[in-house]
Amino acid sequence: MNNRTVGIVITVLTSLLCLCAAIFSCVFGVLGATGTPFETTVNGVTSSQPMPSALGYTLLCLTVIFIIIPIAVGFFTLRKKPEAAAPTFNEPLPPAS
Repeated sequence: MNNRTVGIVITVLTSLLCLCAAIFSCVFGVLGATGTPFETTVNGVTSSQPMPSALGYTLLCLTVIFIIIPIAVGFFTLRKKPEAAAPTFNEPLPPAS
């Protein structure tokens, strides 16, 4: 496999992984930031408590980071790297002996 194909595969994989993480963190971040209570049932006992809003805002910030990661990976793996310029010598050649 050449480098371009590897770069595309890496970009697709990070995009899928980060997209899933971003969706979950965005949903729970919005629920936490708005103070929506979560109901949990443990051993038949139901409890309803809101998530701390600071945790919701943190999850929203993580969502932005999870969206930026695949963009950065795609940029750095798929960009065309500048080719090294051939060195030029302005000195005259020495005389043949």
